[in-house]
Amino acid sequence: MSLPRVLCVLFAGALPLALAAVRPGRPASPRVYRAYVGNYTHKTESKGIYSFRFDSETGKMSALALAGESADPSWVVVHPNGRSLYAANESGKASSVSAFSIETGTGKLTLLNRQPAAGEDPCHLSFDAAGKFLLSANYSSGNVVVYPILPDGRLGERTAAVKDEGPAGPNRERQDGPHAHWVAASEGNRSVLVADLGLDRVMVYAFDPEKGTLQKTAAASARPGAGPRHAAFSADGRFLYLLGELDSTVTVFSGQDGGWRAVQTVPMLPAGFSGRNDAAEIEIHPGGRFLYASNRGRDSIVVYAVDVKLGTLTQVDEVPTGGKEPRHFAIDPSGRFLLAENQNSNSIVEFRIDPATGKLAATGEALSVPSPICIAFVAVE
Repeated sequence: MSLPRVLCVLFAGALPLALAAVRPGRPASPRVYRAYVGNYTHKTESKGIYSFRFDSETGKMSALALAGESADPSWVVVHPNGRSLYAANESGKASSVSAFSIETGTGKLTLLNRQPAAGEDPCHLSFDAAGKFLLSANYSSGNVVVYPILPDGRLGERTAAVKDEGPAGPNRERQDGPHAHWVAASEGNRSVLVADLGLDRVMVYAFDPEKGTLQKTAAASARPGAGPRHAAFSADGRFLYLLGELDSTVTVFSGQDGGWRAVQTVPMLPAGFSGRNDAAEIEIHPGGRFLYASNRGRDSIVVYAVDVKLGTLTQVDEVPTGGKEPRHFAIDPSGRFLLAENQNSNSIVEFRIDPATGKLAATGEALSVPSPICIAFVAVE
């Protein structure tokens, strides 16, 4: 079985409610999770990675606590075994990737080791489908790095470091060369996909799941000037949903390893919108029937219904996030709530998800967090 295709939101020991309901005899899904928050420490009051307890039945968020000190941990992921956490320390030429152990009970983080980023400004991390390797995308240097995960959770020396190649997109200010912004393994763990903002492409690399090596094999093209930022797989791996940061669109790709083709592009902004906007995050609901994407500038979450057979999207809702610059949002593992992270207003605002329509309704729950830009869950009860 491959690991969940959830971007920053990774969890251990939790079975989505939709699956538990149709599998008699399965233990109940966990109710309480610990949520770790990635952020920037420079020019903020942050000291590192913070955490809070989250009740997936009530939506209650506890007070914030410092889990572990770390410099600019802009992206954090929890290993599926729930025992270790990894952070991308986005610090220019001094960038690194850190491994932490998670203390049972308290959730406190202890640094295990740190590896050089082998590039500049790592901005996204994920695991291969077997949980044996950590994949890292370096934005400024436009390359992708693979690290083996050792039995004790530490990171071994990198097994691959490959730079994206191809002609740059038409936006001279933002597309001056390759800018790897998202990385994930395919459903069968045979390839690694990279969304490159600078090249208007999704790069496809052949992946050796034993050696952790990469070899370029293909690329899927986005619209010129789209600026691919993040992507999400459908539950069955047949469709890829690519968010264009620069043109505020979502493009649906059909196919699998080495054969992706665009079948639909939908806007994230209403007709006539003329303000500044940078699209940011995209995520599929655990049930697979809804897709969510965030706008920075318009400061909203757009909701789409997913045709599970064709993969195509139909917009059904758009809601303001109650803050500024929702760089990231997270759907909790139960699929009941969406947490919008408003980077520039230092807040996490909660919305309840309608299970029938996918629409969002603010619950009134909010948490003050310095510069929140990523959430990763781990089950505790």
